[in-house]
Amino acid sequence: MLDRRDLLGLGMAAGALAALPVRAAAAAATPQRIPLWPRLPEPVPPGLRQTFVERSKDPAVQDRALSGVSAPWLDHFRPSQGNGAAIIAIPGGGYRHMAWDKEALDIAAWFAARGIAGFALAYRLPHDGWRGGLDTPLADAQRAVRLVRSRAAEWGIDPQRIAVVGFSAGGHLTANLAAQFAHQTYAPQDEADRLSARPDLAAPIYPATLLKDLAAQMPTGEPLFGRAMDETEMARHSPHLQVPADAPPHFLVHAEDDPLVGPEHTLALRAAVKARRVPVETHLFDRGGHGFGIRNTAGLPVADWPDRLIAFGRTTGWIR
Repeated sequence: MLDRRDLLGLGMAAGALAALPVRAAAAAATPQRIPLWPRLPEPVPPGLRQTFVERSKDPAVQDRALSGVSAPWLDHFRPSQGNGAAIIAIPGGGYRHMAWDKEALDIAAWFAARGIAGFALAYRLPHDGWRGGLDTPLADAQRAVRLVRSRAAEWGIDPQRIAVVGFSAGGHLTANLAAQFAHQTYAPQDEADRLSARPDLAAPIYPATLLKDLAAQMPTGEPLFGRAMDETEMARHSPHLQVPADAPPHFLVHAEDDPLVGPEHTLALRAAVKARRVPVETHLFDRGGHGFGIRNTAGLPVADWPDRLIAFGRTTGWIR
């Protein structure tokens, strides 16, 4: 049975994982780890300890849950022949942990194998007790875009071709970033923070956007993301209520049979983006469940969503 408290980001059983098509090609590439911050914008919660928990039953396949991050980072996969585009992968896990291998490293490596600089973001989790609540991961996402943009020349990246893709809770963070890239969540620290945090394309994949609905499903007295939020704070972090006129193009994916975060979350976001006359492409698939990433898609209609994202990127200028 699925734990009701893990409303976001739960993956399918590890025994159902399929090997990635680009695993062999990507295996030789060791990512470069890049610290996100010169100094953290807020104090580290007492007793916080970074932890990886292996969930896979197959010794040949890693499926680690990462939590307790106190020094956020980016893992950078550099393509052998880059095309100038970049993508930052934001894993899900209900803001309790991160599905680090299947929704971060695998995604960044898949795109790097296709000429797109891939980054996997390890961010701070609200359930770990950070005082900023949902502003804490939003600050990390903003900083990630700014940092990649600031080092674009060094890494052979076009600073106006940086996409963000996120899954479940990471999909919420992606959509939240696309809506609130201009919201100041921290005091600037260096030259990178003078740059825009706006991604050039946002791809929330099975995102959780309807926070009020999710909060109503929580057990009585248990807050959604580790602390109580009033209606004003919840509305500010509900991306479908905050889409600005200058939001980036959106690419949306959801499975109709998702048992944790239904397609109404994506549909609400799509309607809000369309209302702002922002380009949006939406894919609703009959089957796929929740947490499929790119591992759990063999034989399912959702299998080609990454290729469809690249195709959409060509229409918006992200891929050239």
